[in-house]
Amino acid sequence: MRMNVSAEPGGVDLPPLSARSVVLSLLLGTHPPELAAKDLVRGLELFDVGGSTVRAALSRMVAAGDLRRTDGVYRLSDRLRERQRRQDDSLHPDTRAWDGDWETAVITSTGRGPAERAELRTRLSALRLAELREGVWLRPANLGRPWPSDLGDVLQRFTARPAAPARDLAASLWPLDAWAATARALRAQVDRTERPADRMTVLAAVVRHLLADPVLPTALLPADWPGPVLRSTYDRCQRELTETALGPGRR
Repeated sequence: MRMNVSAEPGGVDLPPLSARSVVLSLLLGTHPPELAAKDLVRGLELFDVGGSTVRAALSRMVAAGDLRRTDGVYRLSDRLRERQRRQDDSLHPDTRAWDGDWETAVITSTGRGPAERAELRTRLSALRLAELREGVWLRPANLGRPWPSDLGDVLQRFTARPAAPARDLAASLWPLDAWAATARALRAQVDRTERPADRMTVLAAVVRHLLADPVLPTALLPADWPGPVLRSTYDRCQRELTETALGPGRR
């Protein structure tokens, strides 16, 4: 079964959600990320997913290594727990006062193949850095997140203060106006949706969009930056959906 939300004027064309995606959305929004099979079957009824479809999706997810099953309880795999950590960080980023410094990472290793280079780019983007030129990544030093220790084998890190005006540099590294426009459209689409299945589809798109928020200092952002409002909207609506599907206190 798949769910889709059609784009409306000023809206966003959203991909359909599969039963697997709905299961993951519920588990990723639950702490700790584990639910009994009966709770998942009952909870997904809210999203128009039948019991046989849920059970088939759960079996496939266990076989694929997405979930672990013990005594009728399904838990996220270690890989997907890391995805939950990134999702939580996108909703509640660890920010600190910015003093004007920029984190800079220069790739120093050589001889990496295309797959390794692509993986490294993905990891640096997930750390909310942007590429100034090939092998040189940076961002304002306003985040308190830890760095993976193994990246020290492939790059050198330091802080610097670029000569270019900080706002101009930020605008050249991230498509801020485009991100803000999509964020506003998504928030409006959340407000327009009423059916739980449709709202879950939009909220999944909100999470993906928040993962791409550079979380810059306020001084470097355009006026009326919609990031905080979009986070608040997601948090409220996801909590309501989760509690409706699984009962109060499931968060």
